[in-house]
Amino acid sequence: MSERKVLNKYYPPDFDPAKIPKLKLPKDRQYVVRLMAPFNMRCKTCGEYIYKGKKFNARKETVMNELYMGLPIFRFYIKCTRCLAEITFKTDPENTDYAMEHGATRNFQAEKLLEEEEKKITKDREEEELNNPMKVLENRTRDSKMEMEVLENLQELKELNQRQASVDFEGMLGTYKELEQRTKEQEKEEDERETREMLERALVKRLRDSDSDSDQESSSRPKKPSTDRPTDILTTDRLTDPQGLSVGGVKKAKVESWERSVGGLGGGGVLGTLVVRKKPVTSVPKPGTTVNPAGSNTQTAATVLMEATKPITAQNGSSSLSLLGAYSDSDDSNNSE
Repeated sequence: MSERKVLNKYYPPDFDPAKIPKLKLPKDRQYVVRLMAPFNMRCKTCGEYIYKGKKFNARKETVMNELYMGLPIFRFYIKCTRCLAEITFKTDPENTDYAMEHGATRNFQAEKLLEEEEKKITKDREEEELNNPMKVLENRTRDSKMEMEVLENLQELKELNQRQASVDFEGMLGTYKELEQRTKEQEKEEDERETREMLERALVKRLRDSDSDSDQESSSRPKKPSTDRPTDILTTDRLTDPQGLSVGGVKKAKVESWERSVGGLGGGGVLGTLVVRKKPVTSVPKPGTTVNPAGSNTQTAATVLMEATKPITAQNGSSSLSLLGAYSDSDDSNNSE
């Protein structure tokens, strides 16, 4: 296995290369090679476009009787990818390019020919001007004249277009300005509306916050006890006017349970106005009168009875009778004494 990688073969001592038979092959024989399309082309048969870089299995042959400075020229045969028509092109060592020969047309070939023609004209002109100064002046005069003609033709074309054109540029500019102004106004209105909505939302939120704060303050404040209760009637006195109408209730201090049943010792209750306490009368006798102690007592009792009967009869008859009986008993006891 190692001898297949060697660079030199073994030649025996009696090897004679003249004895090896040679194959007689034609000089224009063809070889199959793999290549890519060197330029864009279009098939003449079906019109299919073949782009640069498309790979083909082509047949290669040497062109007979054609040399460029001793370099051979090769021809290649390919087939169209759509109709299988044969297309041929060959090398062009003079221009370092490929030349289309049969079956297709090269795209952009006219532009290439025009460029080549311009280059050739420029080269010939430079050669002429190099040895002839008058030729230089003639060429400059011709160029300036041609330039003036081109400018005149261009101006004529512009005027023709302006006469035929029905476009009002001023109107177009005015319309554009109006549209731009209208757009700005709409944007301004939208901004104002959004600002107004934001202010309204902020105001509503502020009102809601103030309402919630007032509710919290009212809930946090202690509630004052109501002055009017159903049980206040037990601890208040109703004052009545002379017509018997209720004037109002005056709240009294807390009364003990035994005072509610028996009454206060000071006589400040309802019946306190009915009792008149006896006051000692100190009368100075006039000159020429005699003092009667028994009679004075009798007069004092009589006056007390007269004063007591007036309010008693005005308020309650039954209570007045009981009190009269009590005072009569006191008078009888005084008389007996």
